[in-house]
Amino acid sequence: MRTLIKSTDLVLIGFVRSLLSDAGIEHALLDSNMSVLEGSIGILPQRIMVGADDLAQAQRILREAGLAHEHA
Repeated sequence: MRTLIKSTDLVLIGFVRSLLSDAGIEHALLDSNMSVLEGSIGILPQRIMVGADDLAQAQRILREAGLAHEHA
């Protein structure tokens, strides 16, 4: 799996996951439980991972959604 984005913005994470799901791209959200360690202050980024074969398509989807600057 490859990192598509890293972010502390929960709205962005949710939006990107929705875009990927709508496109049929399987993905994984990593580091979402790190808030337990950090005290829920939101400083540790979460990562959205996609398969290496889907990375180019996922990046294209981000560009088309105006999120080109969000690539990891």
